Amino acid sequence: MEATKKLKKSVLIKQRKEQEKAQIGGASTAKLLNCPTSPRKMRLVVDLIRGEKVENALYILKHTSKEAAIRVEKLLLSAIKNWEAKNEGKSVEDSQLYVKEVAVAGGRQLKRLRPAPQGRGYRIRKRSNHVTLIVDSKSNVEQN
Repeated sequence: MEATKKLKKSVLIKQRKEQEKAQIGGASTAKLLNCPTSPRKMRLVVDLIRGEKVENALYILKHTSKEAAIRVEKLLLSAIKNWEAKNEGKSVEDSQLYVKEVAVAGGRQLKRLRPAPQGRGYRIRKRSNHVTLIVDSKSNVEQN
């Protein structure tokens, strides 16, 4: 029998993700799944903070009148907390954190029918989205 047993692909992927999480330092990620806002509306808000410093991004989100800004603000705070957990002993202010990447993908759609004239029904698609936000420090980028 072989000394190394062939593992399933799903097990290998899980192990790789655990190794990435265990890595100390570097960028940190936060995800928002199945957010009940259309991707188009969410992208309007997300485009405002892409590439910004974290302090500026929080300020922008706090003063944006869109509903999606509230959800993105919570997601950004979560990404900052994840970064702090990954980089113990470093402060957010000294590291010059910035929003490295933000991606909005379409989520599942709820399909509903609205009554229409003459016995017909119009289809309504209630859209949702997935948002992935990556935060990194400027000092890490300069060292690499």
